[in-house]
Order: sequence, then C-alpha cells, then structure tokens
Amino acid sequence: MEYKEPAVKMRDISKSFGTVLANDKVWLDIYRGEILALLGENGSGKTTLMNMLSGIYYPDEGRIYIDGQEAVIRSPADAFRYGIGMIHQHFKLVDVLTAAENIVLGLQEPGRLNLQKVAEKIKAICDTYGFEVDPYQKVYDMSVSQKQTVEIVKVLYRGADILILDEPTAVLVPQETERLFTVLRNMRAAGKAIVIITHKMHEVEELSDRVAILNRGRFVGDMLTKNTNAQEMTNMMVGRAVSLNIRRPEPVDPKPRIVVEGLTVRSEDGIVKLDDVSFTARSGEILGIAGISGCGQKELLEAIAGLQPTEKGSIRYVEDDGQEEELVGKDPLSIASMGVSLSFVPEDRLGMGLVGSMDLTDNMMLRSFRRGRSPFANRRAPKLLAEQVVKELDVNTPGVTTPVRRLSGGNVQKVLVGREISSAPTVLLTAYAVRGLDINSSYTIYDLINKQKERGVAVIYVGEDLDVLLELCDRILVLCGGKVSGIVDGKDAEKNTIGLMMTRVGGSHD
Repeated sequence: MEYKEPAVKMRDISKSFGTVLANDKVWLDIYRGEILALLGENGSGKTTLMNMLSGIYYPDEGRIYIDGQEAVIRSPADAFRYGIGMIHQHFKLVDVLTAAENIVLGLQEPGRLNLQKVAEKIKAICDTYGFEVDPYQKVYDMSVSQKQTVEIVKVLYRGADILILDEPTAVLVPQETERLFTVLRNMRAAGKAIVIITHKMHEVEELSDRVAILNRGRFVGDMLTKNTNAQEMTNMMVGRAVSLNIRRPEPVDPKPRIVVEGLTVRSEDGIVKLDDVSFTARSGEILGIAGISGCGQKELLEAIAGLQPTEKGSIRYVEDDGQEEELVGKDPLSIASMGVSLSFVPEDRLGMGLVGSMDLTDNMMLRSFRRGRSPFANRRAPKLLAEQVVKELDVNTPGVTTPVRRLSGGNVQKVLVGREISSAPTVLLTAYAVRGLDINSSYTIYDLINKQKERGVAVIYVGEDLDVLLELCDRILVLCGGKVSGIVDGKDAEKNTIGLMMTRVGGSHD
C-alpha cells in the first residue's frame, strides 16, 4: 500500500484546564478520503482535542501540521483558512435568519449580500453531496436534522475539506441518520477528511474507515474499523474488559401503577404539546417513550410529576391494593411523597437538576432534607449517598466536597441520575438518562434502571437511542406531534418501524 501524507498531523498535543490534564501528548493523523471515528469515555479529551484543531482552544504544548506544513490555529477563522470546519453538538445558528443568511453570516467575500447568488452556490453544494436545504427557510421553522444540514453546508460554503462532527446523530431518528451517513459517504468519496466524535458503537462500525481511541487524555491506538469490534474498542477506551449486554429481565408481577387517560397539555404560548394521550405504566416494567426531540416527552414526564399544568385528562396513581389517586392538581411535593420520582436530565443539567456552587453532599441533601425532624439538616446520610454514587457510577471527582460545577458534563449527569434512582421511588421517570454519556457509564445506568425494575418499580424511560430502547424496554410508546402513534412490544419491534411511527401518526395500541 502506498504511503499517503496525512491531511492533519497532531503531534504531542497537551492541554490543561487548571489541575485537570485534558490532553496529554496526543499524536493523531487524519487522512483525506476517510471517515475517522474518535472514541473515548466522558472526559477523555475528544472534544477538547478537536476544539484545538478548529481554533476554539489553543494547545499548551505540541504542534499541528496541515498538509505537511506547521499551522498556527488561534481562532475558528484561522481554522477555516486551513480548510477545517467543526459542526458542534449545540448548533450555532441565528433563529430569525434564513438558512442562506446564516450560511454567509460573518463572511467578508464580495457578493455575500446577493442572496440569489448565495442560494445558487448553496444549491450547487447540495447537488454535489445529496443535501436538501431551502435557502429561504427560517431556522426557527426547521427540524433538528435540517439545522444540522445548514451547519454542514455552512462549513462547506466556506471551503472546508477537513470536517469534524461532534455527536452528529444524538437527536436524529434512524431515517435522518441514514440520510446523514449517505451524505458523509459522498463527501468521503469527494476526498474530504471527516472526523466524527460519537458514543454509538453500531454507527462507528457502519460508517467509519478507521478508529482512534483516547483514554483519560492519552492516545491509546488507532486501527482499521474492519479489523476490530465494539467489544475491543470499548475495552481500549475503558482500559479493561467491559460487559456490553443490556439485560432485560422479565417483568416482575406487573400491575397498573400510573394510568394516563386523555391527557392534553399546552405550552405557555398556546401550542398543543400533548394531544389526548392515554397509556398505562406498570410496576416491575420499563415503558420506553420514543419520539423526535420536542414531541411532548418532556411535558409528559413533567405532567406526571406535577411540574406541568394540564388542560384536560387524568393521571391516576394506583396503590398496591388497587386504590387510585388522581395526580392532576397535586403539587410536586405531595406527588413525590407518594413515591413518584422524576429523574429528568435536562439540557441545562445545572440549571434544573443540581446547584453548581454546592458540593456533591449538599446536592444529595436537596433530595432528603425534608425527611429530617430537626431544624438542622443531617449531613451524614447524604454524604454516604454521595460516596456511594461516586463509587458505583465511577464519578471522576477529587472528592464529595468538590463543587458540582467543576465536574465534566458526563460526571454531573451521573450525580443527578444516581441521586434520583437512589431515592427509592415506586415510579421512576427518567428522561435522557444517558445523554452524552460514554458507553461504559451508560451500561452502568441501564443496570441501575433494571435493578429498580426488579424491585417492582414502574420505570418510564425517555431515550434517544432506538437500539437501546429496543434492548432495554418491555414496551415502547411512540409519540408523534404530541399524539400516541402506537405502543409496541420491545422484544418484537423493529427499529425502522418505530422510526416511521415517530414521523407519522399510525400504529397499534395495547
């Protein structure tokens, strides 16, 4: 095989944030005409490394070579001059502008104000790679998938031929993911160098040509994807052998626990978020909720927990003896005292779930301080709980007295989910419990959720990864536009069928 010069060579790249060493003398090669998957656990330094290549951070040590020449990249503008563009997990678009206006925003080139010419150039890019973009559509009218497409076209419009995508499929349905993969393969065929950062192993195996693996900030190896498998890659990421099986124990004596009938919820601006939703969640069972982001999943869980006003309908809690109690109209505190625990991992983990300036013990105490009979809070039990969560979920922290805001996003999430699960509920409502978590941490959370199920807890699990929903859940309720488009059996359902049900109403109920 003839030797190819890498498009990018990163040599001895190191970066620290305070006392935390994010990257430690990393070597990485990126080639044109190749899709490279960059893998590693949460906090292993993947995004930090790519942020240095795209000009958001500057390395403390090390050198970057582009096409054999040393490059100094101090800003995203410098990165674009070298043909490097990064599509971030959280899009950087202006909602009130059109696709075309966003694509040329900040450019100084002549003709950028002639939107007809801009639209023609956008169409040429779309025709080349298989995108679909309406240049005149406003961003606020776009789906997540359309916004992502605009971000990719934006970097191509600026001439990028080295593209970095951070968690590109996190909130896409299977059909949208397949469309994105087709486009990425077309870009590879056109000689672009593509790096994807992802936690989804089946996507790594399906899409990438080569994988590069980081472990705690260090480069541990790269290999051709065809010569490895998910198990080997995970073992390298974690540094030891890891089990990759999601258990699905049989439901334990399932009985109705939460009965929802005709639930309708409107947002503050009058938009119907849930439209006549009915279902039953049973004890000792995991009920999955599938749907495109923003289809009413968040409102459904918040309505059950008493955090969301309802327009009409009924949410009933069924006791072990069959007695029913209406939850609509009750405040969150009285609902929680009945054993309904909402473990909601929102976009803003620190804004809604935890207090960033408080340490782990105090954040645990937010859950338990009302149980005390004394005006003084008892810190002993919360401290033990914090230590247990740190140990069980392998939270990377100097200690339980560390302020939560100093932890990485993935570690913050482990603290939040661990606290909610350990509050011993009879109903566990969990939304996006593994969003942004690496594969090893995710499997720890799945195991915790299964243990709750085996204890007879009714679990309602909102998730984005359909493969996981199909492996973990006993039944899956599919939402589309705030309506129930069907309830399917987790063991027998097919991924593509659920994907179609997520995008159009129609399916079976049970």
